[in-house]
Amino acid sequence: TFSGYFPKIGAQMETCSFKETEAYSVCARLPENHDRILVVASAGNTARAFAKVCSDNGIPLLLSIPEDNISALWFHKPLNDCVKIIAAPSGCDYFDAIVLGDKVCESPKFMAEGGAKNIARRDGMGTTLLSAVEVIGRIPDAYFQAIGSGTGTIAVWENNLRLIEDGRFGKHRMRLYPSQNAPFTIMYDSWKAHSRKLVHLSAEDARAQAAEIKAKVLSNRKPPYSLAGGLFDALNDAGGDIFKVTNAEIDIWKEKFLMLEGIDIYSAASVAVASLAKAVESGDVRKDEIIMLNITGGGESLTKEHHDVVYAKPDLVIDTFLPAEEIIRQVEKLF
Repeated sequence: TFSGYFPKIGAQMETCSFKETEAYSVCARLPENHDRILVVASAGNTARAFAKVCSDNGIPLLLSIPEDNISALWFHKPLNDCVKIIAAPSGCDYFDAIVLGDKVCESPKFMAEGGAKNIARRDGMGTTLLSAVEVIGRIPDAYFQAIGSGTGTIAVWENNLRLIEDGRFGKHRMRLYPSQNAPFTIMYDSWKAHSRKLVHLSAEDARAQAAEIKAKVLSNRKPPYSLAGGLFDALNDAGGDIFKVTNAEIDIWKEKFLMLEGIDIYSAASVAVASLAKAVESGDVRKDEIIMLNITGGGESLTKEHHDVVYAKPDLVIDTFLPAEEIIRQVEKLF
């Protein structure tokens, strides 16, 4: 399953990321007359997708991102004034952007998008499985995807259960094989310890690990892993395993994918490809099985060849350690 920009195969996602699938469903679910400003914290791809959809449809949006990831905010045209961007200062990570967004949401003028707990988000991402099943004609045997929060894998597991209930596409659960970019492997480490509770990861270590990995979007240090219906439950129910992939392996499989499939893919998508190679090698998947490999983003180089792009800048860079009242005061001035 390819999400991104690759006109040759009919893929026309402007933001080059499967996060577009969730942005449309989340925005469509907003009550018609709501007057609160939507707040989305993101390490990059989600921010780009929500910014595009909200800008195109005049939906007020506040994005909270780490300043170091600002280069991920490129667009085919300048953003509508209804979209504002705040950033956690250089050296901060995705979690800092989440903290910033949470503090803003203490004001009644703002509303958190909800992340993994927002059913519209999971249902949007789950369409990757639905489209695969439509083409294949049945539920795959195994599923591969790189994870930052694990929400995409939770989403396909939920949709797998619905497809079983539907009955036309098989009665089996596909095994789940999510993967992380080493050294940022909090879910991998927790799963290998057979622990529902996430292993301890200090803020200091998390920031250092997030700085080291190539797939920056895979760096959520508080993912929906332990909670009921989270990734731990999904893996236990469906079977499978978590893999970890190094930066060097990302480069190797990016190159191979470009050579074999003819399109550039993101580092996160390359993590999934590398994990599939590992699973084949270890015998976790058999050669006669039907496998869904979720290429969650690609074609950025191609879209930048085909279109001019503009880069967004933060409207405000603000320290996460400031009290909520001070952050709210500064952010409210933007709207």
